[in-house]
Amino acid sequence: MRSRLVVCLALLALWAAVAGARLYRLQVERHELYREKASRQQQGAIRLHAPRGTFYDARGRELAVSMTVESAFAVPYEVEDPAATAAAVASVLEVDQAQLAAELVEPRSFVWVARQLDPPQAKELRALDLPGIHFLEESKRYYPQRELAAQVLGFVGVDNQGLGGLEARYDETVAGEALERRVLRDARRGHSLYAERSLTEPEPGDDLHLTLDATVQYILERELARGLETFRGRSAVGVVLDPRSGAVVAMASVPGFDPNHYQDFPEANRRNRPVQDAYEPGSTFKLITAASVLDANLADPTDVFDCERGGISLYGKRINDHRSFDRLTFGEVIAKSSNVGAIKLGLLAGPERLHDAIERFGFGRLTGIDLPGESPGLARPLESWQKRSVAYISFGQEISVTPLQLALAFAAIANGGVMVQPHVVDLGHRPRVAGRPISESTARSLERMLEAVVEDGTAKRAAVPGYTVAGKTGTAQIAIPGKGYVAGRYVASFVGFVPARAPRLVALIAVDEPRGPLYHGGDVAAGIFSATMRQVLLYLGVPPDRRETAPWRDADRIAAAGSGPTTALR
Repeated sequence: MRSRLVVCLALLALWAAVAGARLYRLQVERHELYREKASRQQQGAIRLHAPRGTFYDARGRELAVSMTVESAFAVPYEVEDPAATAAAVASVLEVDQAQLAAELVEPRSFVWVARQLDPPQAKELRALDLPGIHFLEESKRYYPQRELAAQVLGFVGVDNQGLGGLEARYDETVAGEALERRVLRDARRGHSLYAERSLTEPEPGDDLHLTLDATVQYILERELARGLETFRGRSAVGVVLDPRSGAVVAMASVPGFDPNHYQDFPEANRRNRPVQDAYEPGSTFKLITAASVLDANLADPTDVFDCERGGISLYGKRINDHRSFDRLTFGEVIAKSSNVGAIKLGLLAGPERLHDAIERFGFGRLTGIDLPGESPGLARPLESWQKRSVAYISFGQEISVTPLQLALAFAAIANGGVMVQPHVVDLGHRPRVAGRPISESTARSLERMLEAVVEDGTAKRAAVPGYTVAGKTGTAQIAIPGKGYVAGRYVASFVGFVPARAPRLVALIAVDEPRGPLYHGGDVAAGIFSATMRQVLLYLGVPPDRRETAPWRDADRIAAAGSGPTTALR
């Protein structure tokens, strides 16, 4: 009997030793491992994003804001009938019913049902009172002016990440600091809840104050849309700059999109074409050729050139003009946009000087604007030029530029030969000088030539009553890789500044592939420029600089002041 007791005690002691060792291993040696495992079983985390900073236009009007909305999530352990619950949710929201039903039967403590619901949707889903379906507040990006400046502003994904435009470029600045909230589950896994609101909230992002003027932007977009409809083009772009500061006052691409529902629009509509797309500029580039000649004192505006009655032969190739010209002065070559005259100017300058002018005006490299996806265009190095390259480049072929680059080149002329850094966000700094491509005297001579283009040349439709206007038209053929230039396909453009003698604004207008009898830059883009500037100058209160009184009509005043969307922008 005693021996039996000893054996039992020994076995009991051995069991206690083993159990103690096991408990020591679990509670001491592996304490942190099991504590973390228990934490994962008992709670999860939801990352709540901070409200993004507000975007304001130059006059303090809101262009992008953050608003609080509700998101729906499910706790699968609480859902009584996954299939019926998924069907009920799908009857209210646009969700994949089968996928949601599958997620609701998984052994998980948290499943997103729908993010950032519109208030009516959230109200309708709440009314169903479905077991296991809960709600929490999130921040959602909202663009109160909808399509206005959409390509510049960009858009934001459901996870608060900037996906285009300023939203992407300044994402770290405007996104703020996110916060994690805990989701708890009891021991029976039969009940879950998200933790009480903590004393700390997500840290909002910083605001951005832009150089864009919402009313100028609206006028530009409206006139581009009207021009696109009238001339049946594929797309149209516009840029309005302050030549003194480099501030972008308006930048538009039509057709556009609504960033509140960006996923409903094709990717092409979301491209910021004035910055991202390069094209052969055609005759607007003749000003760069003229600048290379004038700045080297190789000719005066009154010098006469033989324009060969409509064509010139170079190295066995005949290059035709858009019409027959005989003898034209330097100024008339620009005013009437003679290709032969421009070629002779380019040959006078020579490849080195012409290439140098291209570089000094910034073509072939990024402008450094604070927008993502900028294209540098294409300006080939001098050593890769062919024997006829000077001739073609002289009138805007064999080179590609972005609308922004070309507008900046004209801004340098308007600014007395000084080029400034373009920008969309107003940081309160002095204008940053990006170079001096030409002398002040050359800029003034070019200014007078550009005035003649509007007064007596190809851009008469660009005239603005009461103001002097300087500018240049372009009708560029569109080249298809491997096929060359395609008949009947053009980019019609106009670049100009106003008032010509004391420029306040530089604007570029370009329409891609206008269809019909009118397709030249002077017929298409010049008229859009005039319609836009008439309203913008009135809105900005820029006094006329011509002696005659500008014949403003009541309709013009109403259009400039705005109705509909612009009323909200005042």
